Amino acid sequence: MAQLLRLSLVGALLAVLILPLALLADWSGDRRPMTKPPAAGAGGADKALVAGLRQALRENPEIVLEALQILRDRQQRSSLEQASQAVRAHAPEIFRNPDSPVGGNPNGDVTIVEFFDYRCQYCKRSHRVLADLVAEDGRIRFVYKEFPILGPESVEAARAALAARRQGKYLPFHDALMRARGALHGDRLFRIAESTGLDVDRLRADMAAPDIDRAIRENLRLARSLNIRGTPAFVIGERIVPGAIDRPAIDQLVRLARSG
Repeated sequence: MAQLLRLSLVGALLAVLILPLALLADWSGDRRPMTKPPAAGAGGADKALVAGLRQALRENPEIVLEALQILRDRQQRSSLEQASQAVRAHAPEIFRNPDSPVGGNPNGDVTIVEFFDYRCQYCKRSHRVLADLVAEDGRIRFVYKEFPILGPESVEAARAALAARRQGKYLPFHDALMRARGALHGDRLFRIAESTGLDVDRLRADMAAPDIDRAIRENLRLARSLNIRGTPAFVIGERIVPGAIDRPAIDQLVRLARSG
């Protein structure tokens, strides 16, 4: 009986928390206030309900936290489902776009997709973790999505990286850019390129190719479709994971992807 009463109180509190959102949605959709008159005697019943709810909360304050946790769980499940739907809808662009470089094991059983910017310090931190994971696991397929959102310097570095692919040196150049500190444009960018064995004159010419800019535009558009707004961001299985990631978290996500 006590458990039933507790569940009823949690349900009532959830209704109180959710009702304002429902009213707001009704207002925004219809653009008119509700005009249905209240039922006779409803005011007294409402007051009794509120009084009873207040009394119950005074006696059981932990119910508030329980109701809020249930609400958060519902919202999280809804967000995860929306992300999964977006990933399924754009799967070919995310996982199999020929304009996106691929590293790790091309035939791996788990694919990790990263949206990154070479000027993003959180991307640089995650890079070390991801490089170790790919080397140690041996069954990770890694897809690189150039996502230069931090200014012209980021765009220049992204264009150079994609142009390096034409010389078969995308991965070593990408690694060098991720490990580099300081400016990544102009002479400094090309000195890093030269240190990885790239033909700099050819790199400069290839950076102007139309398909380089097209690949970057496609990544920017895809990120918007997935509601990715910052770097780094990852797609693993059907999950979209925003923000820097540590080794325990990425290991768990890989296990979840493998288990289906």
